[in-house]
Amino acid sequence: MKQLLPLLLVVTAACNSFLSTPPPPPPPPGSPTLELVDSFVNPVYVTAPPADSQRLFVVEQAGRVMVLANDSTQATGPRTFLDLRGQISSGGERGLLSAAFHPQYATNGRFYVYFTAPNGDLRIVRYNVSSNPDSADPATADTVLKVAHSTYSNHNGGQLQFGPDGMLWAGTGDGGGGGDPDGNGQDRHSLLGKLLRLDVNGASGYAIPADNPFATDTSGAPEVWSGGLRNPWRFSFDRQTGDLYIADVGQDRWEEINVASTANGRGRGSNYGWNRMEGTHCFPQDPNEACNKAGLVQPVTDYIHAFGACSVTGGYVYRGPRVPALTGFYVYADHCAGFVQAFKYTGSGITDLRDISSRISPGGFISSFGEDARGDLYVMTLRGPVFRIVLNPDTLSTP
Repeated sequence: MKQLLPLLLVVTAACNSFLSTPPPPPPPPGSPTLELVDSFVNPVYVTAPPADSQRLFVVEQAGRVMVLANDSTQATGPRTFLDLRGQISSGGERGLLSAAFHPQYATNGRFYVYFTAPNGDLRIVRYNVSSNPDSADPATADTVLKVAHSTYSNHNGGQLQFGPDGMLWAGTGDGGGGGDPDGNGQDRHSLLGKLLRLDVNGASGYAIPADNPFATDTSGAPEVWSGGLRNPWRFSFDRQTGDLYIADVGQDRWEEINVASTANGRGRGSNYGWNRMEGTHCFPQDPNEACNKAGLVQPVTDYIHAFGACSVTGGYVYRGPRVPALTGFYVYADHCAGFVQAFKYTGSGITDLRDISSRISPGGFISSFGEDARGDLYVMTLRGPVFRIVLNPDTLSTP
């Protein structure tokens, strides 16, 4: 399997000769645009503590978490909040991949990072802030979870997110290689190729939430919430509805987005199909579509590798204050092709699929989206810049 530039996610690169569907319609009225926040070294994530509208935290793949004022100019510059360089593995799809602040961060000072260890294994580690609010205390490191992942360097997942339920959710890749050679995606006892859900509200480590599907059922690992995932590099919760969106990176042909609504239990115990399915299609490719899809949850949308597309970069449902026309749209991108698209989820499917690339695409190598405490949305590329999505004042009526 061929890897793209230094970093994450990727599958076999690119241009295939397959036909694609016509492009979606143009963006909604009140068009968005990009505002440069600052530039970093291989940024892969942006987040902020709950209710902290004054600061942004930017995760760099090599091992740093940088902090800067939310509305700062470039002249003020970012500062180092946590530096793990030299203590982790980095490069290719490995590195420091995300960070998440505890819902009670303002009082307990806890935050969590997800990285690949020097031997390639996955780690979730808790830290505390120091007496300086702009600096972590490295001596407080407490390893929450270790997952063996030393055979292959790719498919590490990498997302941490606290859900509306106060639990810590983590997305893990299938362990790497091509086609999930170890069968982790469909192995309910493996922590790879899964969405994990952990209770980290105790003094140390984690507990199993009582309502996890395998909390008392020995047919699966108790940490597992859902499975059948290949490389869920980015997932997120709609901050208004609580619905869960999972963008799962495909193999050679199809990228997919799954939605697990709050009304349907946010996908509790769901099997999203990998490696029996790639998107809505059988894997390996079966021209007769004769594979067994029984018990598998189908994505709400998928797209083919064509015209440079190769790897989905999941985003967020926009709930920010700056671009009202984007409210309720889930915004996502493709890492290689650089397009940015958006749709609305109705509870039974998607509507209003739009291409907004001409307004807010920063180009290729889109590594991630991020969200701050106010709901503003950010997009970044491995080349360094981090952008905030804002309203273009010149397009208040029509795009």
